[in-house]
Amino acid sequence: MIKTIALDLDNTLLNNNKEISARNERVLKALHAQGIHVVLCTGRPINAIWPYIEQLGLTTPNDYTITFNGGLVINNVTKEHLYEFGMSKDDLTPLLSYVNEKGIPLNVLDFDQVYELNDFPGSIYRTVLKNIHFENIATADLPDKTFSKAVMAIPAEKLTPIIADLPDELKTQYHAVQSQPMIMEFLPLGVNKAAGLKVLLEHFGEDFSNLMTFGDADNDLEMIEAAEQGIVMENGLPQVKAVATAITDSNENDGVATYCEQYFATQLK
Repeated sequence: MIKTIALDLDNTLLNNNKEISARNERVLKALHAQGIHVVLCTGRPINAIWPYIEQLGLTTPNDYTITFNGGLVINNVTKEHLYEFGMSKDDLTPLLSYVNEKGIPLNVLDFDQVYELNDFPGSIYRTVLKNIHFENIATADLPDKTFSKAVMAIPAEKLTPIIADLPDELKTQYHAVQSQPMIMEFLPLGVNKAAGLKVLLEHFGEDFSNLMTFGDADNDLEMIEAAEQGIVMENGLPQVKAVATAITDSNENDGVATYCEQYFATQLK
């Protein structure tokens, strides 16, 4: 029995104008009102998606969000961290050395803010991520603390060849995923949305047999594969569609609502 619905945002729940449509909002609010957990799963921090949380009414004491692609599970009301998993400055050394050698812009995030490394300017992350503090800083001045991830945010036409040439050692030292055409994320090994959801489901007294997920991209693959109902948008990547339980309409055509209206038809009468 499905008791939790987990949703990616960009190109999944959000349309191409970065909006939750009235239809998607109506369906998810109705299911949430009936006691089904609705959980947003994103690479962004909670402050950056707060308008969406408020729009869906996910502001009760038992509402949580999966942020930093599974690195942080946070209570929407108290902001208490149910689970967090990050990496040290030393863990970032191989990646920092690589971008220094290649002159690639990089942003590093802890669980509260973004450090925009100014050794090699050119990141477009400020245009993508809102409602979070950015600190312009030299790599040498990066503080010794726990970080959630590092991000290459540059135009897609420049990022594509960089991804194609990434050294194998970086792929084995980090969980490297492309979350959007212009964003490549480097997460601690073992961090993904399914890992964060596993912790949250256990907190709810549930497991993956109680989970429905919606996604489209590589950073959604693990949660799509793990869930009892792993649903991929028509606009999703082929490799993600390959592990899906079902394919729904595109993000532009309210694919989340389309599938939920069919699956939960009795409950939504």
